[in-house]
Amino acid sequence: MGRAYRGTPLLSPSDRHLVSRFSYGVTPELAARVRKAGGARRWWQAELNAGTADPGAGQIDGWWPDLDDDPGRLWINSRARGSDRTGYKVMIDYQRWCLARRIVADRQPREVMTEFWENLFNVPTLGDPSFVQRFDYGQTIRRNAFASYETILTAAVTHPAMLLYLDQCSSTKEHPIENLGRELLELHTVGRGAYDESEVVASARILTGWLVRTAFKTSDMASWDRYYDPAEHWTGTVRVMGFSDANRDPRDTGLLGRYLRYLARHERTALRVAQRLAVKFVSDTPSRRLVENLARVYLANDTEIVPVLEALVSDREFQGAVGRKVRDPGEDIVATHRALGSRMSKPRTDDDAAQVTLYQSSLMGQTPFSWPRPDGSPIDNASWSTPARMLGSFKVHHNLAHGAWPNRGVTYRSASSWLPPLPARFSQVVDHLSRQILHRPASDRLIRACAAATGQQPGETVTSGHPVAHAQLDLVLTTILDSPEHLAR
Repeated sequence: MGRAYRGTPLLSPSDRHLVSRFSYGVTPELAARVRKAGGARRWWQAELNAGTADPGAGQIDGWWPDLDDDPGRLWINSRARGSDRTGYKVMIDYQRWCLARRIVADRQPREVMTEFWENLFNVPTLGDPSFVQRFDYGQTIRRNAFASYETILTAAVTHPAMLLYLDQCSSTKEHPIENLGRELLELHTVGRGAYDESEVVASARILTGWLVRTAFKTSDMASWDRYYDPAEHWTGTVRVMGFSDANRDPRDTGLLGRYLRYLARHERTALRVAQRLAVKFVSDTPSRRLVENLARVYLANDTEIVPVLEALVSDREFQGAVGRKVRDPGEDIVATHRALGSRMSKPRTDDDAAQVTLYQSSLMGQTPFSWPRPDGSPIDNASWSTPARMLGSFKVHHNLAHGAWPNRGVTYRSASSWLPPLPARFSQVVDHLSRQILHRPASDRLIRACAAATGQQPGETVTSGHPVAHAQLDLVLTTILDSPEHLAR
């Protein structure tokens, strides 16, 4: 008896690798779009040039209405006596929105790159008062996900959410606060060792005058937008590494732009951006050759990110890195829902699936943008390969495969929709499921693991009345979800 699978042909291993790294999981629907585009490279290049409109992501518009509210009203509502719409709860909704959007988005590469930049320029979601501008911050980065690094850097560093988070809104010419000036150098551009403490002070002075219209009294309304106050700008010569400016006129709002332009084009910034991209999309230990080549492309293209990404995916090191990156908890929960074909509806209660995904991610050890420090959550394998993480993933996979939790506000696939034409050998059933979930044929190792989980033999015949077609089907699904192939991207 031959293999029972007669569905849509699989992508080639190289195409699957590219799509997997720049999506939250290859589904049959995504694979069909890739084939229609003429292959993974053509699909990917089209995605790089596509706009921000995303019909798939539009499905969740309005699910968490506070996110669309005016920052001033968000602030007042969060401070009202007896309010249940605190900043903490609004940001929990933002985390849920992020996970739900990644599950349903059509523009998968843009979602992946948005998360990448939003993590690099981390403004923790559970921050106060930055929560009033946090949703707009994420949307700003999403719009610029494929722009130049100078554009992304400027948009992030000057956004009200960042100014609020790192206390720039309280910085004055008499007492410059160094937080943003330091992180701009240490995390966002050149990195430690390229500057000294006097240059941190100069960096902070350059940023003085950039403030946020705040209102910390419960009854006051404010726009919470960014503005420039020349009366609070420190004047005098500023020097940071090779950057120097006389800085005589406090009305000169172009100083910050000149400074950010210099930092974005610094060789050390080029290497740091290249290193981070290589670690995220290739491996934890990219070669010096690859990183230096990506940095050269970055500088030669005036910090444009698309040419750097094109050089990355064209490199032999990327092509040879199949299976070398572990999914973090957020990627795992999103990929699992996508693989199982979960169909969520607008949440009505905290028990609905669109709400529960956040708790599931937490069980695995991480929720979106909750990392409390400015440096963002780790993107290496070791951080997400602990026993606790694995046990959390196994538990969540089991609950989802069984449809046990969540079981409200979600529709799961029926058992019959998973199965090949029966009768079929057990090994063929596993292969059929593997192709749908992992988008690859079942390996002998996976077939043996599924056999062990169910107590069946690979050659056993599965009929419509067989336990594997009913009660044991969930065990097979769980085993496939627990496999290294699903836990890697």
